[in-house]
Amino acid sequence: MDADTTAWEQRSVIQVVPPIEPRKLAKVPFVELADGRLQGVVSSGSDIERVYVSSITAGGHALSCSTNNNRPCGALHGYACKHIRLLADEAILQYGLDRVARYLRVEVPENGDLINALDAHVERTPAAVVFSRFLRHLAYLEVPDSTEPLTELHWFPAMEVAR
Repeated sequence: MDADTTAWEQRSVIQVVPPIEPRKLAKVPFVELADGRLQGVVSSGSDIERVYVSSITAGGHALSCSTNNNRPCGALHGYACKHIRLLADEAILQYGLDRVARYLRVEVPENGDLINALDAHVERTPAAVVFSRFLRHLAYLEVPDSTEPLTELHWFPAMEVAR
């Protein structure tokens, strides 16, 4: 930090972490480490109009998978369904295995598999919050390029502002 940059300016900007590897956005369009979970949206393999909201809870390793309108995934029975496996694989591409394992508080042996290292159990959680965040994420992709502040983000201080 130099003399021209104040402490609040340093903390007011969140740096976006670039993905470790390129991701397949068509299959897993949204993945995040938030709210004490690895969570995201996974496209259905059988129905183009259906998506699944999947999550793994940090620490407790509770698995949840349901459609965006809370219909339970038929393949989630005490072990990870394909949607959770795809979510975990894409999270590893996005954030790296070490960061995901650290966030979920799991020890993954060298050359091991994240899913196999979990002490997993099924605990259904509502999909609405994650799906809502995904829709908000999509809305930002449609905003035209501009240097002007977004109305709904007006409370973030602008970068490079001198006080």
